[in-house]
Amino acid sequence: MRLSDIDYDLPDELIAQKPAEPRDSSRLLVDRGPAAPDHMGMTDIADLLGPGDVLVVNDTRVLPARLMLQRSTGGAAEVLLLEPLDDGRRRWEALVRPARRLKEGEVLEFFGKRVARVGTRTEAGDTFEVEILDDVPLALIERIGSMPLPPYIRGSLKDKERYQTVYSRDARSAAAPTAGLHFTEELLARVTARGVTMVRVELVVGLDTFKPVTEEDPLNHRIHTETYSVPQETIAACAAAERVVAVGTTAARALESAAATGNLSGRTSLFITRGHEWRTVDLLLTNFHMPRTSLLLMVDSFVGPRWRRLYAEAVRERYRFLSFGDAMLLDRSLGGE
Repeated sequence: MRLSDIDYDLPDELIAQKPAEPRDSSRLLVDRGPAAPDHMGMTDIADLLGPGDVLVVNDTRVLPARLMLQRSTGGAAEVLLLEPLDDGRRRWEALVRPARRLKEGEVLEFFGKRVARVGTRTEAGDTFEVEILDDVPLALIERIGSMPLPPYIRGSLKDKERYQTVYSRDARSAAAPTAGLHFTEELLARVTARGVTMVRVELVVGLDTFKPVTEEDPLNHRIHTETYSVPQETIAACAAAERVVAVGTTAARALESAAATGNLSGRTSLFITRGHEWRTVDLLLTNFHMPRTSLLLMVDSFVGPRWRRLYAEAVRERYRFLSFGDAMLLDRSLGGE
């Protein structure tokens, strides 16, 4: 492969800056294989699914993990919590600024209250271990933190819940599983009323999910690892399904990791590219991804080179792209480019 195989021209004005209101008002491009795709709305998903289908969602919740703190000297410091390093969520892998000035052991404050201690650099080299001090309730972190929105989104959210799925549970992720942002409680009720079974997985989404691929051969890209968990009941539901519909690349990665390794939980380094043997997922509901990313490599693996035609159609039709953008429903059983 070449880097150009996962590159395309994305006009800046098509990068969605705000979530759709209401959530399910997003557009939906429906893959029809060799035929032209259908242009539908997210609410039509209920009519596209039915008995025998299993809808798999990633129920991770985003931690408002961007902390604007102060040094004892009075200078500003920023901590972005990426992933917990212990079950008590006191030790985290984090990005810190200013990285060169902060010293190991330095304590950072929030308006005079000691909140976090900077630890050593991690093996990754560009992140640090950061400890939330014992007397700081984790609820305080959620209250003072802001949402770690992707860098291409300018501005902030007034309502933090708009960067959460309606079925989110455990606040551990540094980014949202964005394909799930399109669902409302009412739309999920319509889907399940059609005879669709909804089940859950958890994959803790890290910021490296959006990290650009820079290797000229994308297969040499160093893929990030993420923590995942797939309940036994989800495995059973998928095994009995006529079609497994993954909501987002993170749900797909969790399912395929469990299928590839036989481990229902752990850390996955699964790099899904051309030639991957898809064992579980039949349909993929996903947003439109940034060029030159591992997410686009997964889409390429799922439907082959026709992703280019689908993306070109989406650009022509002025779909909204990336995290707050519109969605597409891909079917890997359909042939053609």
